[in-house]
Amino acid sequence: MVTVLLIEDDVNARLVTKLHLRNEYNVLEASNGIEALEILEYSKVNLIIADVMMPQMDGYEFVKQFRLVDKVTPILLLTAKNGLQDKKEGFALEIDDYMTKPVHYEELLWRVRALLRRAQINFEKKIIIGELEIDESSNSLRRGKESVTLPKKEFELLYMLLSYPNKVFTTSELLDEIWGYETDSDETTVRTHINRLRKRFDDYSEFKLVTIRGLGYRGEINKQ
Repeated sequence: MVTVLLIEDDVNARLVTKLHLRNEYNVLEASNGIEALEILEYSKVNLIIADVMMPQMDGYEFVKQFRLVDKVTPILLLTAKNGLQDKKEGFALEIDDYMTKPVHYEELLWRVRALLRRAQINFEKKIIIGELEIDESSNSLRRGKESVTLPKKEFELLYMLLSYPNKVFTTSELLDEIWGYETDSDETTVRTHINRLRKRFDDYSEFKLVTIRGLGYRGEINKQ
């Protein structure tokens, strides 16, 4: 079972958050960063949810100390602060997501699931949708006995869109990430690659690539 470490000094807030998480996850609890680091010495966790304002060691200092030894485990910060500088400080310390209080618990669960899914993709280098396996190590898609190997840019485009399902990427973002900041390619290049992918996988029910007019593109995964 997936284990989540919840770091929160407010007893009532910790209890309520745990109640919303425990149906899907094993939840470990800590009241501050020092206690959390002690727990992490002997417990393996898959995700960390940490408050920022805590006694002895706050959330920022905890993240700083934890990232010295673990660059992979996803961290979501919960805080009453919603200023841009506060968010900047958190992301500079390599957190993965940020939510402001009061917490909307349904949204928290969405974010936790998304973080865990991306962590699995980063670890395994694969996206699995039902019987379809999209393998980054070989630029290929496999479904049963069928296997398709894609040109590098087509694969990178598909993999990026499906790694963040329902997230809209602008054409500029896709060009920068896949073709590089100094590329001479333009939006026509992205559109051409999207169209090729659609033609290749027109009969695949597992996913689709959607054009968001005036914005860019997103990948959608159909539940199997």
